[in-house]
Amino acid sequence: MTLPVSDPTAWATAMNNLGMAPLGIAGQPILPEFDPALGMMTGIPPITPMMPGLGIVPPPIPPDMPVVKEIIHCKSCTLFPPNPNLPPPATRERPPGCKTVFVGGLPENGTEQIIVEVFEQCGEIIAIRKSKKNFCHIRFAEEYMVDKALYLSGYRIRLGSSTDKKDTGRLHVDFAQARDDLYEWECKQRMLAREERHRRRMEEERMRPPSPPPVVHYSDHECSIVAEKLKDDSKFSEAVQTLLTWIERGEVNRRSANHFYSMIQSANSHVRRLVNEKAAHEKEMEEAKEKFKQALSGILIQFEQIVAVYHSASKQKAWDHFTKAQRKNISVWCKQAEEIRNIHNDELMGIRREEEMEMSDDEIEETTETKETEESALVSQAEALKEENDSLRWQLDAYRNEVELLKQEQGKAHREDDPNKEQQLKLLQQALQGMQQHLLKVQEEYKKKEAELDRIKDDKLQVEKLLENLHEKQENCTSRLCASSQESDHPLEKAIIGNPVKSEREALLVGIISTFLHVHPFGASIEYICSYLNRLDNKICTSDVESLMSRLQHTFRQEMTGVGASLEKRWKFCGFEGLKLT
Repeated sequence: MTLPVSDPTAWATAMNNLGMAPLGIAGQPILPEFDPALGMMTGIPPITPMMPGLGIVPPPIPPDMPVVKEIIHCKSCTLFPPNPNLPPPATRERPPGCKTVFVGGLPENGTEQIIVEVFEQCGEIIAIRKSKKNFCHIRFAEEYMVDKALYLSGYRIRLGSSTDKKDTGRLHVDFAQARDDLYEWECKQRMLAREERHRRRMEEERMRPPSPPPVVHYSDHECSIVAEKLKDDSKFSEAVQTLLTWIERGEVNRRSANHFYSMIQSANSHVRRLVNEKAAHEKEMEEAKEKFKQALSGILIQFEQIVAVYHSASKQKAWDHFTKAQRKNISVWCKQAEEIRNIHNDELMGIRREEEMEMSDDEIEETTETKETEESALVSQAEALKEENDSLRWQLDAYRNEVELLKQEQGKAHREDDPNKEQQLKLLQQALQGMQQHLLKVQEEYKKKEAELDRIKDDKLQVEKLLENLHEKQENCTSRLCASSQESDHPLEKAIIGNPVKSEREALLVGIISTFLHVHPFGASIEYICSYLNRLDNKICTSDVESLMSRLQHTFRQEMTGVGASLEKRWKFCGFEGLKLT
């Protein structure tokens, strides 16, 4: 944009009187731009020397272009821009909701009319408070007008064409802190907060679930309706909620007691139905588990068959007839099938382990049966390995006989070996070496299976001996208990046969339980104690812990606490008292 100057001589004279270098006297292009360091907002009009006031906002200028302020001509005064090489004027921190500016450096002869003439182009002026010390405060209608006024900070002002010191000055525009601005800003913030709270409340009300239907008041008619609904399985939940509300409201009295008793009796009749439903669901769950286990075992059998096919294909008889690519594919398939089979086998064994952990002490005989089945499975596997070992030996003997026959034929002929026979001999030797290696592997597997079978037999014998000892101890305990009950008034003291702590593991359990109950002086239930012990060892059973604590009567004591429905059995530590008694 080109900005010509009408009287360049007068303009240069005025600039020299103020001690500033003239800018644009020959009509060269001047680029009006705002200083970004002053925090100016959009909407500030450009300033040109040919306009009496301020105009429209120019298009944005790229940040790499130089910023040049220009002379502003008003009716009663002229504003000269500051030196562009000087740093931007300093400003204080902007107060919240600031609409008031401080203007310092006014000429001594400056009037309120001149101030209005200079700053009214920045926006609507609400009030001006002028001081006798060459400064004033201007309050605008909006906040963005303050940013326009800050643009004039640093300008030199001259009244008319006078060069007197009282008619000149350097403007300093800065933010001012006013109570009116702060009050309006706080009111605006409170209004926005109220609107936000209202919006959130409306959103919460919209997302809130609907209220439940109101419960009808008690009457004989409504009582008969609820009694009929209580007999219907589909309407039972709704009717029992109404009955509960009536009882909590205090509708039960002498006149209505019989009606309420009949309704409570109807509600009690549903207990058996709910128990049967639970049992049916548990049965369905067990059937589903059994079906899953059967399906998994069937899948595992098929995987075993596939792996057996791969192993038979890897034997020397068939392996020599495949190409290298086919052998590679067969080996890869075999590895993949074995990995999947092992994963399924681990899953099935995990299910069996879970079932074994859930079994109680009365199901020890079932565990022996499962061990027998596993033992029979291992025996069958060992027999299969024996058969395979025998077949491999027979094949090896056949290959050796063929080699010997070939050597005899060669000795009888007394001539050089043909190339075909040499190749056959080499092939037979290679096959013989492969068979020997395979035979060694099979023998190692057979030895491992035999060792595992012996270990399982030893475990079985130990379990049988343990069962016999338990039965003998149980019989001895019962006989001694009967004898002690006839002889003494303290049967519990003489029921302890020998040492009640039978192993180091039980001694550790006694120590841990004693420490746990010592920090619980009011006692703890057996479930609470077992939940604490299960954090240390998952294999600890509730019945074992309870039997151990019942054996140590001078160390642990069982008491009944609570009244009515809250009656509960609690175990307490009485070791210090028992020490005095013993």
